[in-house]
Amino acid sequence: MTTLNPWINFNGNAQEAFMFYKSVFGGEFTKVVRFKDLASDEFSVPEKEEDKIMYIALPIGNGALLIANDVPEVMGRVNERENRSKILVNTDSKEEADRLFNGLSIGGEVEGPIGESPWGSYAGMFRDKYGIEWIIEYSETT
Repeated sequence: MTTLNPWINFNGNAQEAFMFYKSVFGGEFTKVVRFKDLASDEFSVPEKEEDKIMYIALPIGNGALLIANDVPEVMGRVNERENRSKILVNTDSKEEADRLFNGLSIGGEVEGPIGESPWGSYAGMFRDKYGIEWIIEYSETT
């Protein structure tokens, strides 16, 4: 079985964002690697980058992971207002959809309030406070 795992780039606030996501989704991180964990004679890490996240993963649902990293400053900044791909979360109930939508959208911008959609599902869209775009959806036929 193939599993898709969204991977998000952040500008130094991956840990903050993932603590927020963990507070909404629950669960425990499967792995957290900081840039200083990779430092060696061949791969030097500037002191200001040492504690930034190189890899963090949070299990979501059945076997999927939400993954992220901080982009080192030498590589430039991630444009947090660009039109990135949305992360679609399919839920098992309207109640779960409401819980995730209401939790993840705190401090963000709702693009489409959660409710009955024209295509027959219960869905809503928003950009969270970190600039990540989400669709939360429940469908009895999925």
